Amino acid sequence: MATHNDCITSERTFQHLKLNERGAIAALYAEGYSRHRIADKLGRNVSTISRELQRGTAELKRSDLTTYKKYFPETGESIYQRNRTACGGKSKTEEVQPFLKYASEMIIKEKWSPDIIVGHSLLNGLFKRSEIVCAKSLYNYIDKGLLKARNFNLSLKLRRKPKKEFNRKHKRLYGQSIEARPAEIETRETFGNWEIDTVIGVNTKDEVLLTLTERMTRKEIIIPIADKTVASVNGAIVNLMEEYGDRFNKIFKTVTADNGCEFAELSTAIKSNDWLVYFAHPYSSFERGTNERHNGLIRRFIPKGKAISNFSINFIKKVNDWCNDLPRKILNYQTPQQRFNQEIASLC
Repeated sequence: MATHNDCITSERTFQHLKLNERGAIAALYAEGYSRHRIADKLGRNVSTISRELQRGTAELKRSDLTTYKKYFPETGESIYQRNRTACGGKSKTEEVQPFLKYASEMIIKEKWSPDIIVGHSLLNGLFKRSEIVCAKSLYNYIDKGLLKARNFNLSLKLRRKPKKEFNRKHKRLYGQSIEARPAEIETRETFGNWEIDTVIGVNTKDEVLLTLTERMTRKEIIIPIADKTVASVNGAIVNLMEEYGDRFNKIFKTVTADNGCEFAELSTAIKSNDWLVYFAHPYSSFERGTNERHNGLIRRFIPKGKAISNFSINFIKKVNDWCNDLPRKILNYQTPQQRFNQEIASLC
């Protein structure tokens, strides 16, 4: 019966032939030694000797133009070194050039991330799997300068910074705490639960952007408002109610806000028992992470310090459409608009 040790494959201990061994092979072979005898002399496998003789043997001509074959150790060594340089994994850059060109265009023009590009390409069959590289390889190619796109085209890669610790101070809540929010909202199991915030341009009485993000579908709504006041925020919400009509209460069930003073009367903006407003803990923007993430996307087009009034309504609408038409990994590379439309259709 075989023991456990008998079943273990022995470790490979062979080494490649060295130049001095090739010299010994040449001398022994010239003396008429057979392959088996040379292998025994050098402590090598006979197959190793046969391959080496085949590799280093050249055909020569005598003065009478007859030919003969002779083994040269230098020839064997040269071919061996040439073969070694061809070892290892082969780069796919030549095979995937069309995909790399497409990836560069989407990064530069559409501001897509490598992960989105790879996932979207596979989901929609834009390229065969063998014709693309993974997101990690795409990042590596960018680092090596193999793409027209560069790291400065990847907004998040250059912007990420380590988190800083700070002491939280007490701040008044304007209404019902997020702790009272049902669990299915937290787990994104139900549709119609939104997060809300404002995006400012300059620290003056400039226009601001009111942003709402649906937690389940990631649908984004960007509304330019006159200023960062209760009246402007409540007016925008009333306009939304009029736009969606009878479907409003099914589409906008709850909203989670921070404790900015502009949201102080958000609970009373809509006279309806179906309109529920929750407030995140003070200094806890991560509790509205979906909305904060989308605000970051908006900043790619409208940087901090730039007045909102400098951007046209059409430009802001294009930014809004870009956010909703951006494929998301978390949505299986569907777009927020596609998922939102599916949920709206199910309400009918």
